[in-house]
Amino acid sequence: MTLDGVRICLVGPLPPPAGGMAVLTEQLAGLLRIDGARVEVVQVNAPYRPAWAQRLKGVRALFRLLPYLLGLWRAIGRADLVQVMANSGLSWHLFARPALRVAALRGVPVIVNYHGGEAEEFLADAANSLRRSLRSTSALLVPSGFLVEVFARHGIAARILPNVVDLSRFVPRPKAVSSRSGPHLVVARNLEHIYGADLAIRAFAEIRRRYPDARLSLTGTGPAEPALKDLAGQLAVADGVQFLGRLDRDAMIALYQAADLLLNPSRADNLPGAILEAMASGVPIIASAVGGVPYFLEHDRTAFLVPPEDPAALAGAALALLDAPERGSVLAKEALAEVQRFDWKHVRPVLLKEYALALGHAPARATGSMESL
Repeated sequence: MTLDGVRICLVGPLPPPAGGMAVLTEQLAGLLRIDGARVEVVQVNAPYRPAWAQRLKGVRALFRLLPYLLGLWRAIGRADLVQVMANSGLSWHLFARPALRVAALRGVPVIVNYHGGEAEEFLADAANSLRRSLRSTSALLVPSGFLVEVFARHGIAARILPNVVDLSRFVPRPKAVSSRSGPHLVVARNLEHIYGADLAIRAFAEIRRRYPDARLSLTGTGPAEPALKDLAGQLAVADGVQFLGRLDRDAMIALYQAADLLLNPSRADNLPGAILEAMASGVPIIASAVGGVPYFLEHDRTAFLVPPEDPAALAGAALALLDAPERGSVLAKEALAEVQRFDWKHVRPVLLKEYALALGHAPARATGSMESL
């Protein structure tokens, strides 16, 4: 199948903030355009207009939702195919579900590309509603076997579409480059409770007892930031913890190049882009064995996996690799070989097959109105 001239409506978030879903949406749009597709992105997290509406708690959602629905209606009307980048919770109900309904009304085939490590909790409450919404879709695509199994337990069929990592940009640092000072540990997730940055800071306090000049860099922003800064102060490691805020892709590449270890202490997870980027960058990884992580990382081969909610285990694994750097080098080499299957050249034919199936079974275009949403 060729994408030349195919009109694709891509529904999802865009940076800023540079979270995983936003980066994936932006990256996919760029790759599809290079392939010749005419991509129109309907942004679910567009800035509030007027800007002061963001301060109106309780009604500010309307200032984003109404323009979104109007833009959705128009963009889908111009599309041959719709791909919805979906997530759990309120995001599903406010953005993904209306997109499916509009596509059905306008007779345009739609694919749902679901991401999210909290699918089990979401489906416990919303499985029936989600099944009804998915009846009009051509496919439910998920990035890992973990999510295939989660949806299957609720009677919903899903197929795997791996996430993509740009292997032309995320590359191992030259061997001649080494850390200028003490060990440099990185957590590359937003500052939210689910991603466990507090566990990383507690582990870092243990690591600093053996490596007093160690540093910990935290990327992203989020509601947990004030509490995390307080925790670093309480544990007397604030001088070694850097809160870097939101970083663009070039800055992230530079950060991985300067890292000795990536910590991913999430409480729930699926297939984080940060782990794929670290694998491609040759950075040894220590991750909580939660959700989809054990489906693509193998303990003591491509990473060290530790129990969730266990900063002592996180610290112990980090110290084991810092004390014996050659072990980390072996892990990084194996991980670099494994991440090759997430290159676009391998993911592209999988996605194009799904597009061909969807376009081959496109429903007849129907007339409808926004009122039926």
